[in-house]
Amino acid sequence: MGKRFARVSTQTTAIFGALLGAIDSSAAQAPPGTDYTIRNFAFETGEVLPELRIHYYTLGRPSRDASGVVRNAVLVLHGTTGSGAGFASRTFAGELFGPGQLLDTAKYYVVIPDAIGHGKSSKPSDGLRARFPKYTYNDMVDAQHALLTKGLGVNHLRLVMGTSMGCMHAWVWGERFPDFVDGLVPLACAPTQIAGRNRMIRTMIMDLIRNDPGYKGGDYKVIG
Repeated sequence: MGKRFARVSTQTTAIFGALLGAIDSSAAQAPPGTDYTIRNFAFETGEVLPELRIHYYTLGRPSRDASGVVRNAVLVLHGTTGSGAGFASRTFAGELFGPGQLLDTAKYYVVIPDAIGHGKSSKPSDGLRARFPKYTYNDMVDAQHALLTKGLGVNHLRLVMGTSMGCMHAWVWGERFPDFVDGLVPLACAPTQIAGRNRMIRTMIMDLIRNDPGYKGGDYKVIG
């Protein structure tokens, strides 16, 4: 990217240090996250959750052009069972968010949310268990869109980058909000239905859980 991206603010240096921690560590503590609550979130099924909590992390600052459009926002999306905190590792944040790197947070405003059902965002184990609304990739992307536009005032994305399930979300972003985002970086997925051995294994796992006596028809006990 060249020397022109080498400028680093004191704030960015502090954030970067918090992300990476000790140089010999393969993972680091994520920066403090924040919650955004979406009121009366309507799912594709027609179900409505009075309060949907989306937990997220931000790095850098938004930059707007003369017309007020944010031009430097980047959305980074995690995979199944993961969370945004996972991107604080030295092998991810340490290769992308530092001085002179591709997504240098002195230049880019990076937003990393926990998807519905993951991390510290609203999920079935919070209390509703199997009564939690059934949610799809579309619902998860709509929640991300609400976080950006209503929670953070971001009206445009330079980039959506996602891994695995987040990769699928990137494709949905491209289809659902084509004018909102300039580019997509979908990693480790294909824009097609889950099928074959992948679908078979997922079905087996779901059947094992539902048929376990401890599941109790969806009223299972949350441990930990």
